[in-house]
Amino acid sequence: MKINNETKVGVLAVVALTLLIIGFNFLKGKNIFSHSSNIYAVFTDLGTLEKSNQVKINGLSIGTVYTLTQKDKDLSGIVVTINLTRDVNIPKNSVAYISAGLIGASTLIIEKGNSTEYLKEGDTLITRMDNGFFGDVKSQLSPALIKVKDAIDSLKIVLGGINRVLDPSAKNNIGQLLSNLKDASVSLKSILNDKNGALATTLTNASSVTGNLKKNNDSITLLIGNANRLARKFGDLELAPTVDSLQGALSELKRTMAKFSSPNGSLGALMNDKQLYNKLTNTISSAEILLDDIRVHPKRYVNISVFGKKDKSGPLNSPTTKDSLSAGAH
Repeated sequence: MKINNETKVGVLAVVALTLLIIGFNFLKGKNIFSHSSNIYAVFTDLGTLEKSNQVKINGLSIGTVYTLTQKDKDLSGIVVTINLTRDVNIPKNSVAYISAGLIGASTLIIEKGNSTEYLKEGDTLITRMDNGFFGDVKSQLSPALIKVKDAIDSLKIVLGGINRVLDPSAKNNIGQLLSNLKDASVSLKSILNDKNGALATTLTNASSVTGNLKKNNDSITLLIGNANRLARKFGDLELAPTVDSLQGALSELKRTMAKFSSPNGSLGALMNDKQLYNKLTNTISSAEILLDDIRVHPKRYVNISVFGKKDKSGPLNSPTTKDSLSAGAH
């Protein structure tokens, strides 16, 4: 059987239309080949929620946002149609809210309630407005990020001008400076390491010393008590009489030394009378000469001789060479 061209064109048109419908629904997040159901949620503000955004419970995607329609002309509410792609039980007291991500699309989150009755197809969820942490952060960071971007652009312009002005040696100096800053940062990080850094080690040692002091607190207290008792014993000693006795002895010694120095006393006279000293010296020297003469010329004083003859040598006028007293006297 021969198929004419019109039939072929009609079949191709139907296939193309079918593929178009399937693709359109797929892009919207709806799989026409699987059983799905719709539930609804009404919000006064959608924020950044769009069609095909995911709907999640406990982090698991259970469907997508199918359509967004206005409730009335005054926009008192916006109806969100949720196409459920998973067969899950959603308690009737569950609450839906929109989570605005800092990066990426927003998500419709359903917080499960504790009711034993579950939503059916066509039911409407309870909703609440909740921008969440990322929504607040995003609203606060957006102006700051804009300012940072402007500052970075300005800095790029300034650095570009500096780069054109600086000579190669200045560039090398800046590179060396940045390298030194990097080394300093690494050293500081090593010092501040909370496990084996110098600061942590010092604090650990200080803690150990403090612990040892705490452990020996009783011994330290006993030592201080003993020192206090020893100080009290020294305070109780009668040192005044001892000091007075010592002072008396010193006074007596001074008086004795004064007598030695005084010319009125015997020792003082001997020590201070030069003439008496010379007479005593001469007497001693004469006695020594006499004794030396007796020793050298004994026959002069003892005249006993049988065969010898009389010693006719003259007497000594000074001590013999052995003596040194005369030299010391002069």
